[in-house]
Amino acid sequence: MNRKQLAGYQAKHFDWQCRDGVATITLNRPERKNPLTFESYAELRDLFGELKYASDVHAVVVTGSGGNFCSGGDVHEIIGPLVKMKAPELLAFTRMTGDLVKAMRGCPQPIVAAVDGVCAGAGAIVAMSSDIRYGTARSKTAFLFNRVGLAGCDMGACAILPRIIGQGRASELLYTGRSLGGEEGERWGFFNRLCEPDALLGEAQSFARDLVQGPTFANGITKTMLHQEWAMTIEQAIEAEAQAQAICMMTEDFNRAYEAFVAKRKPVFEGN
Repeated sequence: MNRKQLAGYQAKHFDWQCRDGVATITLNRPERKNPLTFESYAELRDLFGELKYASDVHAVVVTGSGGNFCSGGDVHEIIGPLVKMKAPELLAFTRMTGDLVKAMRGCPQPIVAAVDGVCAGAGAIVAMSSDIRYGTARSKTAFLFNRVGLAGCDMGACAILPRIIGQGRASELLYTGRSLGGEEGERWGFFNRLCEPDALLGEAQSFARDLVQGPTFANGITKTMLHQEWAMTIEQAIEAEAQAQAICMMTEDFNRAYEAFVAKRKPVFEGN
């Protein structure tokens, strides 16, 4: 038994709060538009990895402070040191950043990104790797690797972004590094919804709370299948979903839903 209680987790490199099963991660370096450092990358990677075993966290909201989401890797604390590293060190770094995306995809909790203002580089990747994205009209999302002399294929962008907005649109963003505005992002399907800046975090947390009121074990299965079926044929996906749904049919939540239907009342799910 490896279940963990993470609601009381004490974060070192960002803010962490958890209430009623919804955890909120706030990147909190507003004076520099919330950039990531080697340490915050690693802590985020480790935390999302631990969430796989959490029994008290059922949805996660990721946001930034000060009217911006995340400006990417810190120029002075990451980019500067990178230009002095040899190939083995550089590969260790890029694998570590990729492991953050793997951990976000691998945890069963739905992740909602609440994106306001600047969302660039690694920040755009964190938003992309979330399951749901809420934005604002003033959001500016940029996969700007091209603009710093790098390829657009960073942290899974060439695999994940086309599945969200389509191959042609993803190609445009990854070749040019230009900013995707909030309204354009909603039209393209990058953002699920646009909110007023003052209401953004509250609406994202409200959506997350709604998910927590649902069958959270089954939601975790849904997330797993959404990601695993990328590499399956249709026939394999149908069989995998048959097995996954049979497992969900053995949960108490499935029984609760049936009993509530018979009694003509709303089911109260407990995630088991």
